[in-house]
Formats: sequence, C-alpha cells, structure tokens
Amino acid sequence: MIALTRMRLAGFLRGGRAVAPLITVLVILGVIYGGGPSLAMHAYAYSAVCLFPVLAWLTKLLLDTEPDAQRRLARLAVGPFREGAGGLLAAVLVASVVCLLAMLAPWPFGAIAPPRLGTAEPSTQTGILLGVLAHLLSMTAAVTLGALSGRAVTRRVLPGVVVLVSGSILVIVLGLTGSIAPWLVPPVMATAREMGGDHPPNAATLLVLVVWTVLWCAVALTGYAGLRRARS
Repeated sequence: MIALTRMRLAGFLRGGRAVAPLITVLVILGVIYGGGPSLAMHAYAYSAVCLFPVLAWLTKLLLDTEPDAQRRLARLAVGPFREGAGGLLAAVLVASVVCLLAMLAPWPFGAIAPPRLGTAEPSTQTGILLGVLAHLLSMTAAVTLGALSGRAVTRRVLPGVVVLVSGSILVIVLGLTGSIAPWLVPPVMATAREMGGDHPPNAATLLVLVVWTVLWCAVALTGYAGLRRARS
C-alpha cells in the first residue's frame, strides 16, 4: 500500500495537477492574513473553513490522476481495501502539507495578535491547539468529499464536478445557524462558529464536533467504498 501511495503522489506532483490548488491556497491565505493581525483562534478558524473546498478539490484531482485501467490493475494486485486506502492516504498526506502551510503562513507576516491584557481572550497557545483541531476536522471531511466526487465513483468528469461543488456549497449553507438539517454535512461551519467567539469552546463542545465529524466521515466513506466496489 505504501508503494501504491508513493506512486499516486508522484503522478499527482509530476503531472502538474497540484499547481492550480497550490495557487488557490496561496491566494486564500493572502486574503485571510493580509488584512491585519487577529487572534490565533479566530484566524485559524477562518482558514480551516476557507481551505475546505480547496482540500476537497485537491483530493479529487489526486484520485483522478491515475488512469482507470491502472486503478483496476492495482485493485487486482493488492486488493480493493488496500487500493482504496492507498489513494486516501496519499490525499491525506498532501492535505496535511497544505494545512501545515496554513498554520505557518501568518507568522512571518505578524498576522497573529496576542490576547489583550485584562480580557478573557484565549492565549496564543490555546488558539494554535484549537487551530490544529479545526484544520484536522476540516481536512478529514474535505478528503471524504473529494473522494466521493472522484472518477472512480462518478465515472465521468461532469458528475464529479457537480458532487464537489454542490457538496462544498451544502457544507456552508446547511452549516449556517438555524439550518434545518445541519447533521447532513460535517461541522465545518459549526467548528468555525465555536472558535470565532470571544471564548474558546469547552471540552464537551469540542468532543461533539469531533464525534460529529468522525460519524459523518464514517458513513460517507462506507458509501464511497460501496460505490467503488459496485462500479469497478
């Protein structure tokens, strides 16, 4: 599986498909951190939300790099589980690098402000830890959505783009306050909302967000595995 993951990473990077998402990431980070310093918790909460559709797009591009015939051969060689897991692992590795870049980006430009004295604003260290969690939750959900929009599931480019775009939009729309069905999407917006306030979320709230993300991804990945098996 490691060799298969390496092969997919090499094909994705050498084929030039990573250029467009990388440029988009740099633009997003420039917009977020170009307006002046803010608390680490707030900055990273916005970063996690804004990167969600880009990470999903990046996952789709990576999984679609491999030709269909090669994917079927790999499936026969290593088995369906390892073949599918190899692609997801490659996507997680690339997405992790992007999230690390997002976490490091504000520091050279002084875009992280310390908490004001005499206020209950969270410390920078707390904001960093919450930022790591926000990016992990966003990345996990984004990789799952990107996989669902991959050619191995949708078979053609247009349906895959529809799944990717509509899924990204629904994550925002159904994640708004007062949504009638927020549980249909991962808590990307809910996480940003909790971390965008004056006080850091408590442990119980963070646990709910983590469990929510894990359950949504588990259900979505189960459907992903079933669709890949049926359409391969």
